[in-house]
Amino acid sequence: MPEGDLFGSTRTENKGYNPGMTEKLTKELASALHAAGNDRLEVVDPETNRVYLIVDEETHRRAMQALRAQQDCEAVAEGVSQMNAGEGKPVEQAFEEIRTRLGFPDRA
Repeated sequence: MPEGDLFGSTRTENKGYNPGMTEKLTKELASALHAAGNDRLEVVDPETNRVYLIVDEETHRRAMQALRAQQDCEAVAEGVSQMNAGEGKPVEQAFEEIRTRLGFPDRA
């Protein structure tokens, strides 16, 4: 694949890349992916030596769900810790500040 990247595109074609686009794998890369089976496939950008992992969409979706759940748990634990330390503000005060910031009328 001279002049092209792993996806068979040339650098000039990639200048117009839109993040919503779906690139097609080359036959060689698709074969390597199929040979990997259920394992991830590592690929290296020859210009930067940056390593990328190719995984199927379902694996990526589950990984992102797990990451969000972990981040949510950490945020709740931090909030509870702050509350136990006497930090923060009462919920009604927080809601009032949000209402004011968003321009909602005061509660009667």
